[in-house]
Amino acid sequence: MRLWVGLTLLAALAPVGLSFALNATTAPGSVAAGRASYRRPDAVPYPASNPWSEAKSTLGQMLFFDPLLSRSKTRACATCHNPALSWGDGLPRAVGEDPKGLPIRSPTLIDVAFFEPLGWDGKFKTLESVAFGPIENPANMNMTEPELLARLSAIPGYVDAFTRAFGDGAITRPRIEASLATFERSIVAGEAPFDRWIRGDNSAISPAAQHGFELFNGKARCAACHSGPSFSDGSFQDIGTAKGHDIGRGRFFPASAKLRFAFKTPTLRDVARRAPYMHDGSVATLDDVIELYNKGGVDRPSRSPDIRPLSLTASEKDDLIAFLQTLTANSPVPAGPRLPR
Repeated sequence: MRLWVGLTLLAALAPVGLSFALNATTAPGSVAAGRASYRRPDAVPYPASNPWSEAKSTLGQMLFFDPLLSRSKTRACATCHNPALSWGDGLPRAVGEDPKGLPIRSPTLIDVAFFEPLGWDGKFKTLESVAFGPIENPANMNMTEPELLARLSAIPGYVDAFTRAFGDGAITRPRIEASLATFERSIVAGEAPFDRWIRGDNSAISPAAQHGFELFNGKARCAACHSGPSFSDGSFQDIGTAKGHDIGRGRFFPASAKLRFAFKTPTLRDVARRAPYMHDGSVATLDDVIELYNKGGVDRPSRSPDIRPLSLTASEKDDLIAFLQTLTANSPVPAGPRLPR
């Protein structure tokens, strides 16, 4: 088990995904337990079907940053998942080879190892199954599998890299998928002021942010979905954003009224750097996000029961923002790899 070089590994005192909600009846002694439930895991999970190896992760990193994976040879996975932009692209909607763009925004890859199924609508069951979705999408990277395999096979450096990772130089779709997934699982959140605070440094975040954490777990009800070390339970929720044509998870479960307009709960790690927000980039700022939740969103049958008016005061909204800003890590931006040519 490994982590992306340059990011901080934090000791874990609680399992990944364990959540804790503070409320009016919470015993004072439970507050420390609630803080502990947000501590980072001590290792990244890799599936038995695709165990970690240094050679495979190195190959996956090269593929991730290589524009040869797009038909025009100008766009890489890192174009939409830029490490300098917290592994997103900062755009309301992703833009691929089709200048019209895509209907949804690029999600961050921070902590992606912990959240299968993947995609805003959960259409990818595993991280391995994601890669060729954007690669073959005509509006995104617009590449065909045969052409990609031919391109990579023509480069001796890639044949050597596949040999080191898999024992021989055969370049296949499953091997590309396995390598990219291995690298992407290493993209984890770096140490943020919040992490130092929950480990006992009471000066790491401001009193306003500490109050914001109490609101996050209590009155504001954020922790109902944004729980655990990555601040997401991996669920799909309709939070009442403006109605559009995209019904999210509901397309796979047409008989479910509750999954209509339901989208993946994203991590809140580095959230202050990742505007705009929501699956379609329709909410511009964190202040706007808080106000959406405060009003309770659009009332419809699919809206999550946890979404309802909150009656937050102006100072409470400010404290929530102060807390969310403590989730920003100070990790250096990793350099891209040297690509085989």
